[in-house]
Amino acid sequence: MKIIKANGEETSYEPEKIIQSLKRAGASPEIIQEVLSKTEQRLFDGIHTTALYKIVFRNLKKLSHSAAGRYHLKKAIMELGPTGFPFEKFIAALLEEEGYQTRTDQIIQGHCIKHEIDIIAEKDHQHFMIECKFHGNAGNICDVKHALYVYARFLDVEKNWLKHSGDAQQFHQGWLVTNTRLSKDAEVYGNCVKMGLLSWNYPKENSLRKRIDKSGLYPITCLASLSKNNKQALLNKNIVLCQTVCERPSALEDIELSTEEKSKVLEQAKTLCKK
Repeated sequence: MKIIKANGEETSYEPEKIIQSLKRAGASPEIIQEVLSKTEQRLFDGIHTTALYKIVFRNLKKLSHSAAGRYHLKKAIMELGPTGFPFEKFIAALLEEEGYQTRTDQIIQGHCIKHEIDIIAEKDHQHFMIECKFHGNAGNICDVKHALYVYARFLDVEKNWLKHSGDAQQFHQGWLVTNTRLSKDAEVYGNCVKMGLLSWNYPKENSLRKRIDKSGLYPITCLASLSKNNKQALLNKNIVLCQTVCERPSALEDIELSTEEKSKVLEQAKTLCKK
C-alpha cells in the first residue's frame, strides 16, 4: 500500500512507524493494538499522510486524551502559528528549562546594521544568537539559504560583541531552530561553520522532539480537550505552555468552558506536564 508524503513523494505503508509513534506518546500496548486495528480498516492505496494522521489521532483521542496530546506534538507546534512569535516563546521556555537565560524579540546592534533577533541566550559564559524559523506545514523545510542568512547576521552581531571586553571573553555561536526539517545542505553548511542546528528530528539524539519529551514542556496546543478557538484564545493571552495551565488554573477562566470541561483540560495538562 502506497502512502503520499507531505512533499508529494510516495512511500510504503509501515505499521511499525505508527506503533513507534504511539509508544512515544505513552499509549499502552492494548491501546496501540486497538488504534492500529481501527486505523487499518480505513486505509486505502494512495492515502495522504495528513489523512492517515487524522485517522490515527481520532482513534487515539477516543481512548486516551493524554497520549493523543503527545502524539499530536508535531502538529501542535504548527498550531502555534500563524505568526512565529509563540514558537519563539516556546523555544525560549525550553532553553530556560535547560538552564539558559533568555531574552526574546531583541534589537541588537551589529557591526554594520541593527538586527531583530528572536532569542538571545546565555549559559556558562556562552553567548548564543538564535533565529527561529516557524513553518505551519510539514512540507516546508529550512534549506541552505536560511543557514547562510542566519550565519551572515550572526557574524555581523558577533563582530560588535567582540568589541566589548566582557562579551569578548564569551564563546559566541549562531543557531538556526525550526519546527520542521533542515535540508541536507543546510545541515552540512551549518556543521561546517559550527552553527547550532535544531529541528524536529535533528540532531538525532537531541532533536526538538526529544528535548520536549525530556523537559516535559508541551505547548497548550497539545491539549486535545481544547477547541481550536480556545487554544487561540490562550495563545492570544501569551499562554504557550501546558505548564502554565498546571501552575495557574485561573488561566482557563476567560475562555468559554464549563466547569467539567475545565477539569478535563486541567487533568490532561497535568498528565502532559509529567516528565
